[in-house]
Amino acid sequence: MYMRHAQISRYKHFSRSERYELSILLKKGYSLRSIAEVLGRNPASVSREVKNNGTKGQYDSEKANDKSRTRRLYSKYQGMKIRENQEIEKYIHEKMILGWSPERIAGRIKLESGQSVSFKAIYKYVYCHPVGYSLAKYLKYRGRKRKKKAESKWGEIIKNRVFIDRRPKIINSRFRFGDFETDTMGRTRDASSETLVVSRERKSRFVLAKKVLQLRNAVDGLKDLLSPFPVCSVTFDNGPENARHQELKVATYFCNPYSSWQKGAVENAIGLIREYIPKKSDLADYTDEDISAIIDRINNTPMKCLKFRTPKEIFKDRFLKINKELCCT
Repeated sequence: MYMRHAQISRYKHFSRSERYELSILLKKGYSLRSIAEVLGRNPASVSREVKNNGTKGQYDSEKANDKSRTRRLYSKYQGMKIRENQEIEKYIHEKMILGWSPERIAGRIKLESGQSVSFKAIYKYVYCHPVGYSLAKYLKYRGRKRKKKAESKWGEIIKNRVFIDRRPKIINSRFRFGDFETDTMGRTRDASSETLVVSRERKSRFVLAKKVLQLRNAVDGLKDLLSPFPVCSVTFDNGPENARHQELKVATYFCNPYSSWQKGAVENAIGLIREYIPKKSDLADYTDEDISAIIDRINNTPMKCLKFRTPKEIFKDRFLKINKELCCT
């Protein structure tokens, strides 16, 4: 005679002996609720076991064990959901080739379609499945240490500097649009070589870039970049190319000496550009169209800090609609 178990324990997978007992009780005509009492299980658990592991309306303990084991092994592969959805799989391939991280892709999928795919599942798909493994080469590995730059006296030739410590809180908080950070990249040891002027709007993270013939023309290039937009402030480092900062006729601020990390937004942007234009590259080998394509790709890449929207979406939807007088009050 079957006796009721003394206590219902916390849920765990059905054991082989429990399935054998369940099979016998079903054949004897016991109800699911009665079987649950005998096994010390929740009736819903018994019902789910019969439904999931039964075969053609019948429940056989050996077949149930085989089905359960197969399902559990398969469920360990978290990329299963991706393989089953061709639309998501195609989207992941397209965006990883563009250099998007799994976290950005997962966030963007949820934003665009409402479907949920964890970034961990994407990593599993990349590393554990033959189809996904071809994408591993597109994963970015960061965290490389930067070499400490030698000290210089360049900052001494910049007049009327206001250091970042005195920058208003409204800029530091990224509350408004129109505050930019600026830097240059190129072969800095050769001041006659072409240089890329890079500027990034702090709130939207929108990136602007323009080539100039010489490093000393950086402010001229910056004027061209910013002229179409309402600008409230610009933050620089202490390079000599920024000596003409007052020509911009907006509030300007400077990082403390040897503290370029204080303008982290534009430093990050340059790091992204370096993925396409490695160090020691000659900018003369890149056309204006090449530069525009690189910047456009960066601006169309979703960011976690923007809730997986892209800088271009934020910039277009909000920044361009703001009146200059409202922006800078």
